Amino acid sequence: MTVIYNRVALVGLGLIASSMFWAMKRKGLAGEVTGYARSEATRDTARRIGLCDRVCDSLADAVKDADLVVLAVPVGVMGAVAAEIAPALKPGATVTDVGSVKRDVINSVGPHLPAGVHFIPGHPLAGTEHSGPESGFAELFDNRWHLLVPAEGSDETAVAQLRRLWEDIGANVEIMDADHHDLVLAVTSHAPHLIAYTMVGVADDLRRVTDSEVIKYSAAGFRDFTRIAASDPTMWRDVFLANKDATLEILGRFTEELFALQRAIRTGDGDHLHDYFTRTRAIRRGIIEAGQDTAAPDFGRTKTPS
Repeated sequence: MTVIYNRVALVGLGLIASSMFWAMKRKGLAGEVTGYARSEATRDTARRIGLCDRVCDSLADAVKDADLVVLAVPVGVMGAVAAEIAPALKPGATVTDVGSVKRDVINSVGPHLPAGVHFIPGHPLAGTEHSGPESGFAELFDNRWHLLVPAEGSDETAVAQLRRLWEDIGANVEIMDADHHDLVLAVTSHAPHLIAYTMVGVADDLRRVTDSEVIKYSAAGFRDFTRIAASDPTMWRDVFLANKDATLEILGRFTEELFALQRAIRTGDGDHLHDYFTRTRAIRRGIIEAGQDTAAPDFGRTKTPS
């Protein structure tokens, strides 16, 4: 592999940014990688584990002379971060992000960036329930999808360069419209997370089932709910508020489906239940066949982040 960007700045040093660093270093895709996090403790941890070639104590120092700046912070603060880095950005630099919502990020970040800086929003569809600088590992993006959502009028050369970085990191890359992205993610990620949070909350509310029983007798389905519900609360709070319309639309559809299943159970309509479960089972098979998960009992999630 060859160097794609001479200098990359990672703003925010959690799971995605740390995995990006290890993935870029694995294949020599960046000449130098700088990093910054608001928390001094996070910066100290990053230095201790060798995360980034240089961890900076100010945001301006981190992005100075960077050819690529990656905003890996909660979507709720991206606008403020963009305003802060704008004066220090190198002319011709590319700014991207890894947020789970795109229209809100475009609206909040874009207006702050100076002319001559290329803004190319993105979203890697990869992650675990773990967070923080020590949670990253180079293989996180292998054979996972990365969606690029270029702003209107984006420079094609800059888009192609960023696409090449993600492909060399190991991801499959696709270009997508911002509004369509937000609807797709409401279906595949945002609503499922909210449902997982709700199901775990329901278990907590059912006082007839003790906490020890919930933990001791958790079947695989509930265990998966708790894995999802363990995700970073700040990030997901911001995601739901930023993608409100699409999430509410999908939750409305979910509520209709749930009522139909309730009715089938109440009336003993086994045919409806069987047909419904058969259709949904086929979706699971398709995910496995596409290589986006494994049929192993542990769902292939036994890998310990390095």
